[in-house]
Amino acid sequence: MHGKYILREESPYCVACFETLYANTCEECRTPIGCDCKDLSYKDRHWHEACFRCSQCRSSLVDKPFAAKEDQLLCTDCYSNEYSSKCQECKKTIMPGTRKMEYKGSSWHETCFICHRCQQPIGTKSFIPKDNQNFCVPCYEKQHALQCVQCKKPITTGGVTYREQPWHKECFVCTACKKQLSGQRFTARDEFAYCLNCFCDLYAKKCAGCTNPISGLGGTKYISFEERQWHNDCFNCKKCSLSLVGRGFLTERDDILCPDCGKDI
Repeated sequence: MHGKYILREESPYCVACFETLYANTCEECRTPIGCDCKDLSYKDRHWHEACFRCSQCRSSLVDKPFAAKEDQLLCTDCYSNEYSSKCQECKKTIMPGTRKMEYKGSSWHETCFICHRCQQPIGTKSFIPKDNQNFCVPCYEKQHALQCVQCKKPITTGGVTYREQPWHKECFVCTACKKQLSGQRFTARDEFAYCLNCFCDLYAKKCAGCTNPISGLGGTKYISFEERQWHNDCFNCKKCSLSLVGRGFLTERDDILCPDCGKDI
C-alpha cells in the first residue's frame, strides 16, 4: 500500500475511505472531521477545533470553561448574562461556580447576604426575615423580639398572649402543677392561671354526695343547701336514691331523704 493509511482494528484504510467510514461529523459546520484536524468532543458530540465556539459571541471555547444550555455551548460570560441569577443586594450576576444564598425565589452573593442591623454575612447561620429585611438571630432579638413576662428572655418563635402580655409557650404553665397551658383549657384566680384539675382541687366546692369537686365550668349545675353543695346527679334520697332535684326533701343529720323515706324520722 502506497501513501498514508490508517489502521483500525488491525485493518489498514486509506485516508479517504477511513474518513468516509469513521470520521465524526462536526456539530457546527456539518462536515466530517478529517484525520488532519483535531476532534473536540463533549457528550458524544464532536467539533472541529476551529468550530468549537460560543453560540452567542462566537469566541473560541478551546481550553476555556464553558456551559451547555439546550444543546448550545456558551462561554461563561454569555451564560451568566443569559441564565445566571442576579444578586438581590448588589444586582450583579452571580457567576456559575460561586456560592450563593437563596431564599423565597431570590438569590444573593454569599458576601451580600448580610444582617440588616450588624451588616455581617449571615452565611449558614439561622436568620429571621422581617419587612423585606433579614436579621441574624441576636440582632433580631435586640431589635424586634418581645420579651417573655415570666423569664424575661426574647420570644423568637410562637409564644402565647395572656392578659395582653407575651409568654413563651414553655413558660405559660399552671401556677400549681407547672403543666404547660398552651392549647389546653385553663382558668384564672387572682390573676394566676391554673389547669382545670388544679383549680378544682384548690378552689372548687366539694359535692356532699360524691365528694368530687363541683367546678362550675362548662355549665355544670349543682344544688346548694345550708352551706353544702351537690352535683345535680348526686342530689338523691339516701335510702331510695330518688332524685330530689325540684322536689321537697327532708334532712337527717348529713343525709337527705325524700318525704316518703323521711316519714319515720
